[in-house]
Amino acid sequence: MSDQRPLATGDVFEIDLPMRWADADMLRHMNNAVYFRFMEEARVQMLAAAGLQAAGDVGAVVVHCSCDFMRAITYPATVRVRLIVEKIGRSSLTQINELFVLEDLAAGPYARGKTVLVCTDNLNNCAIPWANEALSSLGAVCSSGT
Repeated sequence: MSDQRPLATGDVFEIDLPMRWADADMLRHMNNAVYFRFMEEARVQMLAAAGLQAAGDVGAVVVHCSCDFMRAITYPATVRVRLIVEKIGRSSLTQINELFVLEDLAAGPYARGKTVLVCTDNLNNCAIPWANEALSSLGAVCSSGT
C-alpha cells in the first residue's frame, strides 16, 4: 500500500443511506438520534472499506460527536452522508459530518456535525499514533478534497 496517498485534510468519504419508516416520528421527521446513527454508519462503512477492522489489538473510538440540525429530514428520503477530514492529529482524526437529502441536494446540508476518532491500543486501553498503513488505506477510500 506504499504507492497509495495518505489521508489528507479535505478528503471526503460519501455514502447514501435510505431513511426507514422507523427512523421517523409521527410527523415523518427523522428522529434526532438517527442523525447520529447515520453519521456512525458512514464512519463504520469508511473504516470497513479501508480494511480497518473493529476487533483486534488496534481500533478507533469516538471521543466527540456533535450535530447542528439545520432542517428536518422527512420520510421518505435518501440521506447522503459526507465525511470531510478537518484535521489529522498524531492519534486523532477530526471529521465534519454533513447530511444531505439526495432528492434535494441543491438545498445544501440538512445537518452538520463533527466527530473526533482516536486510534487506540485495545490491549492497553490507550491512544496510539495512526499507522502510516491505516492513513494510506483511508486515503484510498476517500476522494481528494476540492
